[in-house]
Amino acid sequence: MKANNLNTKQKVINVLFFIVFVIFALLQINDPDPVLWVLIYGFVSILFLGANFYSYSKWFIWLVVVCLLVYGSFYFSSVLDWLQTENKNEIFGEMVYEKPYLEGSREFLGVFIAALALLVLLKQSK
Repeated sequence: MKANNLNTKQKVINVLFFIVFVIFALLQINDPDPVLWVLIYGFVSILFLGANFYSYSKWFIWLVVVCLLVYGSFYFSSVLDWLQTENKNEIFGEMVYEKPYLEGSREFLGVFIAALALLVLLKQSK
């Protein structure tokens, strides 16, 4: 990794993404599988913070994005189940054990958000 020469705006954006993903990680503490999600969001947050000091190669960022999307694809059937429900707003409510597609849909969306966010780092990388 080489030192990164980002402008102030890019560094602020990276810090904001770092904070957002730290918050995402902390919100996962009450999740049924917190360790996995704290690690995923924590790793993404560290990548954003580290990008202010080091330049990641494009292949590394693409590797992380692809890994996230592959993992997220395991939850895609939950998203399809959720899309077939009448009440789409229930994804923002409490987890209901009779509706496991809610948790799967949320996890898919979380991984997808993380992968999309990493495109910012991809644009910054050399």
